[in-house]
Amino acid sequence: MSLSTSDQDRRSPAHALLGQPVLHMLCGKIASGKSTLAAELARKPGTVLIAEDEWLSVLFGDQMHTVSDYVRASRKLRDVMGPHVSMLLLSGLSVVLDFPANTRALRGWMRGIYEEVGAGHKLHFLDLEEDICKQRLHARNQAGKHQFSASDAQFHQICAAFQPPIAAEGFDVITYDTDTI
Repeated sequence: MSLSTSDQDRRSPAHALLGQPVLHMLCGKIASGKSTLAAELARKPGTVLIAEDEWLSVLFGDQMHTVSDYVRASRKLRDVMGPHVSMLLLSGLSVVLDFPANTRALRGWMRGIYEEVGAGHKLHFLDLEEDICKQRLHARNQAGKHQFSASDAQFHQICAAFQPPIAAEGFDVITYDTDTI
């Protein structure tokens, strides 16, 4: 999708009222507090939240049993959501994309969205120790209120693929290094 003159014109009224739309991305290990922070960020006027877990549970919940199943379903969802997020940003709305920006490849996908439409960005990095995340995961699984529960083996498999952001990627990073989110 290219940003044409007509796209710029269509974006102008909301853009003038709300300022430059921003794509908020979240990076952090499983159970680090990404969704909690996403909900807080989405409270700002002119901001919408798109939560991967909610969409995946409705569309693919009965098909997701392994990390490989998650990867496959998430890829399909990203294929559909990318253009949708672009259109929201073009309309002048900011978007909190509660999809894990946990690898360079996934962050690259997100970068493509905001760069293509000329939106701003913030990469919120929840830099918590793995043992804190694992304790939170156990509590979350016990409570049974999350769309998905992950085993210890799945936790370690997902954490093994985690790539923290580095300066060379060029993102505007906001780091959270506390477990009080």
